[in-house]
Amino acid sequence: MIDQVRPSRLKDWLQGQDGAPLVLDVREDWELKTASVRADGFELRAIPMGEVPARLAELPQDRPLAVLCHHGGRSQRVAAFLEQQGYTRVANIAGGIDAWSQEIDPGVPRY
Repeated sequence: MIDQVRPSRLKDWLQGQDGAPLVLDVREDWELKTASVRADGFELRAIPMGEVPARLAELPQDRPLAVLCHHGGRSQRVAAFLEQQGYTRVANIAGGIDAWSQEIDPGVPRY
């Protein structure tokens, strides 16, 4: 089952996991240039959604993984794909970077 975690609850989810947490941003390059989050207590990696299957080896299965996109739709699909590939500690960051801007850091531009 994929956990649905609001940005405001992400730290709690990550702290409840064993291992060094990883946030996977699956937005496109132009989106990353428009708005990005600052890694705080987790490693941040950016792999566009369409590249995830080919770059799966870059994502360790032994770490908790939370997936981020613009509003939460793409990240949910990637999280489901990862779960199908055997990843057991996967969360979708519900509301995406848009919710991040509203709940965590208003300095992150909304688009």
